[in-house]
Amino acid sequence: MGGASALLGTRRVAAFVALSVAIGVYYATHDSWFSLSLWGSLAWLCFVLIPAVFGLVWLVLPAWSLPLRYLFGVALGFGVAAVALQLASAEPVANFAKLGAMTFAAWCFLRFFEELSWVVLVAFIVPFVDSYSVWRGPTNTIVNKKPQVFDALSFAFPVPGSNDAARLGLPDLLFYGLFLGAAARWELRTGWTWVCLTASLGGTMALATWLDVGGLPALPLLAVGFLLPNADLLWREVRRALSRGGSARDRRPAPK
Repeated sequence: MGGASALLGTRRVAAFVALSVAIGVYYATHDSWFSLSLWGSLAWLCFVLIPAVFGLVWLVLPAWSLPLRYLFGVALGFGVAAVALQLASAEPVANFAKLGAMTFAAWCFLRFFEELSWVVLVAFIVPFVDSYSVWRGPTNTIVNKKPQVFDALSFAFPVPGSNDAARLGLPDLLFYGLFLGAAARWELRTGWTWVCLTASLGGTMALATWLDVGGLPALPLLAVGFLLPNADLLWREVRRALSRGGSARDRRPAPK
């Protein structure tokens, strides 16, 4: 895996280690930190903790181009570690094993997308699926009737000075990695995509707080976070894909 280290670069590795230590200290001591108001806690999550956590994904982003067997192996390793840590009641560490598993699994899936237009299609479809799941489907059932299962299948963002935490489902982590990886693979506006994807998660939490509901689907705004900063580039690619499809049909021989 020496190639992976070279791919990431010394500065990224150093930044990753430093950020990991800072986040680890917070997760280990957050309940003894200062207490904030509801909106103060939300601001902390949206502007500090969530960007810090997904800063880890940004720092390992060059790894999306590793050979598929490496991506699969890393995803599987993180997945096994997440299960073991969750069973051992080491949830703070299990959180980041889940993040690693979902991120590298997303980059595995990304290899099966032959064209950028496929990612665009997914970005338009998954918000509807996620919304149905949260309001009437399996996510709603798990959250309301089996909260312990939801805790195991989510990533926790602990609130300072409290044992409470905001939670993000594992599929949201998966699509975060997929959209960010797609931006890197097809050379879109990767930096702005990271900013918008990260802001979309905070926006969903803020909207849920303002509406005073237990939770909202994260994928609608997450999809917007991918589509919005790249709209002109994506539209150009979709038009190109449609043109290729039309040309292929025109070349088919007429039936006799």
